[in-house]
Amino acid sequence: MVSGPEVASYRDRHGKITQNVLAACNFDLEFLYVLSGWEGSAHDSKVLDDAVSRTNGLKVPEGKFFLVDCGFANRRQFLAPFRGVRYHLQDFAGNNRDPVNANELFNLRHASLRNVVERIFGVFKSRFTIFKSAPPFPIKTQAELVLACAGLHNFLRKECRSDEFPIESEDDESDDEENDDEPGNQTQEQQRQIANAWRAGIATNMWTDAVNDRIQR
Repeated sequence: MVSGPEVASYRDRHGKITQNVLAACNFDLEFLYVLSGWEGSAHDSKVLDDAVSRTNGLKVPEGKFFLVDCGFANRRQFLAPFRGVRYHLQDFAGNNRDPVNANELFNLRHASLRNVVERIFGVFKSRFTIFKSAPPFPIKTQAELVLACAGLHNFLRKECRSDEFPIESEDDESDDEENDDEPGNQTQEQQRQIANAWRAGIATNMWTDAVNDRIQR
């Protein structure tokens, strides 16, 4: 519930009054980090920059990286799919729709792994149905509600692993454009080139292994 001049900044691209929540999770459907309270109009990359710059913010373990969607720019430690290339799992479903090059194979495997995000939010919203509506709480309470429920979710995942919830499809954000308007353009450009070369190397190695596997068969 926001009012006055704040309304415009909390209006998202669909015209709804929302907050922007950034979450990182593992493959056990547990939240590793949650940042809530950002305005609905805030770009994903801006929220991520805030998360990694905080003293107790999002930390990427040494030698690891997070998978992110196309709403984020590809950069070291945050691996995004190739834009303009088939990505969604349904794009590869059916006969004669296998990946035909390194970038498509990379995107298919990226989507298969990142599907855990769809699953964790499906469980989260089924478990805490308050998020299916807009309860009349101030924005500060709304932000804290997300954090409290994320903590409860993790506790229940550890203690009640047998409970099952239907998976609800999430609105896909992959149509968002990457935001490269970050400070230090030259440094940012260099970082982007390094990250893109890193991603291209992963894709090439995947494709080479897949081709070799087919030959051996």
